[in-house]
This record gives sequence, C-alpha cells and structure tokens, in this order.
Amino acid sequence: MLITVIGSGYVGLVSGTCFADFGHDVICVDKAEDKIEKLKGGQIPIYEPGLEELVASNVKAGRLSFTTELSDAVRTADVVFIAVGTPSRRGDGHADLSYVYAAAKEIAASLDGFTVVVTKSTVPVGTGDEVERIIRETNPDADFEVVSNPEFLREGAAINDFKRPDRIVVGLTDERAKSVMTEVYRPLYLNRAPLVFTSRRTSELIKYAGNAFLAMKITFINELADLSEAVGADVQDVARGIGLDNRIGAKFLNAGPGYGGSCFPKDTLALVKTAQDHSSPVRLIETTCSINDQRKRSMSKKVAEAVGGDVRGKKIAVLGLTFKPNTDDMRDSPALSIIQALQDKGAEIHAYDPEGMDSAAQLTEHVTFGSDAYEIAKDAHALVIITEWNAFRALDFGRLKKDMAAPVLVDLRNIYGKDEVAKYGFSYTCVGRPDQEI
Repeated sequence: MLITVIGSGYVGLVSGTCFADFGHDVICVDKAEDKIEKLKGGQIPIYEPGLEELVASNVKAGRLSFTTELSDAVRTADVVFIAVGTPSRRGDGHADLSYVYAAAKEIAASLDGFTVVVTKSTVPVGTGDEVERIIRETNPDADFEVVSNPEFLREGAAINDFKRPDRIVVGLTDERAKSVMTEVYRPLYLNRAPLVFTSRRTSELIKYAGNAFLAMKITFINELADLSEAVGADVQDVARGIGLDNRIGAKFLNAGPGYGGSCFPKDTLALVKTAQDHSSPVRLIETTCSINDQRKRSMSKKVAEAVGGDVRGKKIAVLGLTFKPNTDDMRDSPALSIIQALQDKGAEIHAYDPEGMDSAAQLTEHVTFGSDAYEIAKDAHALVIITEWNAFRALDFGRLKKDMAAPVLVDLRNIYGKDEVAKYGFSYTCVGRPDQEI
C-alpha cells in the first residue's frame, strides 16, 4: 500500500519506518527542512535502538522516503497517518491540537480518490470528529474516512513494540476503512497481533486510559515505597508479592523518583481536562498527577539527608538525565526537577548521561557535564543514580571511593543493595527498602 505519514518525530518516524519494513511504500512528511535533509542523509534526529539501521535499509530498498512537500505525498496515498505532536497547551493543560488540525486542513486540499486519514497522534476524545469536520469543510467533494489508530510504543523498545504489539486498536465505522486498515497491518498476522476494532471515540479514550492506568500504577508503588520506609518493609518484595498475582502483574511496579517522558505527564493531564470538560472528573488520575509532581522534587531531600542534611556548597554527581534508559528524551524527566531542587538548596551539580546530555544542556543551567561516571564523581560529596542505564549497573566502587570527597551513594532506582556498596565503605540510600539487607 501507499502510506504517507505526516510528522517525522518519534511516533511518525518509527511508525513510517516499520510500515516500510513490512513492505509498504512510505513517505514521511515534515515541515522542518533541516530534519528532512538530515533524514535524507541518514542522520536520525532521535535516539532509538535499531532505528538508524532500519531507516537505512528501507531507504536503500526504495520503500521509505522523506519530503517537505505534503500535497503530492497525500494525493498518491491510500492511507495518510497524522503523527504530529500534541503537547500540553500552555496555560490550561489541555492537549494542543493545533498541529493536528493544521495537518487535517492541508490533507483535505490534496485528497484524490478514496483515502483513509488516520490519527496516530495521541488526541482527546472527539478529535477525530473535528478532523472529519475540517476535511469536509475544506474539501466537500473529498472521498475519505477518518480513523483513530493510537500508538502504544515504549521509548527504547519502539521497534519491537510496533512489530510485536500486544494489540492494535482501530476506531472506525466504515467498512471500506476497515478493509484498508486490515491490509495495512496484514503483515503482522503471522504474529497473531490482535486487531481490536472499536468506535472512533472509544479508540481515542483507550489510549488515554491505558497511559493513565500505568501512571497510576507507578504512583501507587511509589507511595507504598514511602510507607515501606516508614514501617521497615521492603517495597521490592512488596512489588514482587503483589505482582505475581496475574490480576495485577509485575510491570510498572518499580519504585523510583516518579514518572516522566513524552506521554504520561501530558496524557494524564489531558485526560483530567477532558473529564472536567464533560463534568465527569477522574479524581484518581488528578491525584496521581499531583503526587507525581511533588515526588520528583522531593527526591532532593533524600540527597540532602544522605550528605548530612545540607548540600550547600557541596558537589553532587548525577548519573542519568533522561526520563528512562535507551532514549535521549528529557521531557518531564525527574532529573530536571531533582537537579533544580538541589541547585535551589545550593548544590553544585555535575552530571553524565549516555545519550541525554545535549538535550539536558538546553533545559538546565549551571550544570557541568562529564564524559563518564568517574569523571563527574571526582571530589563529589554524593553520587546520585536517577536513570537506570545499563552502564551504571556495574560501577567500580573501589575506584569511586578513592576519587570522591565522601563515599555516599543515593540510588533512586534501587539498582544496588546496601551490602554490595557497604563493603567499599559507602553509605547507601535507596527508595522503599530497609536500612539493613536481609
């Protein structure tokens, strides 16, 4: 099939590349000329394991191309995916749909023959109705159907998620559109990927409901981590004990400094705003948002307590800046809040991340970046692990102790155990576990 993807950001680029790898002919469109020129030259604007190689192989095969010219790409397409950004709108927290609606208007002017227009962007309930209205108003003679097909990609594992999905949700009402979308995903049939057909509005809500539930699950275990500390329990054992229940499951039960990233913060907030607009508040999600915002900044207190209660004038070495490993995404990363809070307390911050330092440099001030964990740890009063990159899982604590001003480890991801680091003379602070290992 001929597929056009509007928007070459994270979702658009991964989706378009994977569709091409299925054997479809794909054109990725973006208004940013510098981005398109880089993509044409084989430069990938985001870090996602395996994506650079997959883009290169499909470009070489002639199935994947990039352009800034939307009209021709839409005119020849059987399916047009809208995969533009929907950030939180400044001022009120609603999803900013201006890019989606602008894309819809441009698409409408170029439609030729029956075309399925798919919202791949994360959008509130009712957005598909508005996209349809805009297209019909702009081009009354157009023959098209608007479909909702939300993405469920995890940064750092997006290619595998796309090719081996838990489910593919498709919201539509038209049989012609159903036939087209079935053909789009037909290459996945050998993997028995479940296609879930629903109404358009139901599909839109599924995406928000899924992200909100996972955000709530993370927040739940984080609150239990605080309780575990208070009563002397081990939150990791609590998580395992409840996670073995198939009704609950073990995923997203890792206590830490709070969730961040491109999805959970903005999508939970957008769901709250949608619910308020419809006089049907989602109070659990409202509370989840509030708890998570407070938690990220409060992690600085653990660092301060670990160095004696006061970080003023002390060098704090931060390992991990991105919101999760295997990405360069800094959006709403807990590290941003923690670093700012420590700086507000007078700390001097040195930091290292395998992929996120360029982005972090644009979002922070007065942070010194280093080339590895050992460089930033030199003369530091504490080493703080915020993101659980694999590179941080086997640190040389003997070497670190020789170079640090004080042997203090604050492990906000519970990578290590106290006994592992205590034998090197380190004091150890973690999340939701007792002072002594059992």
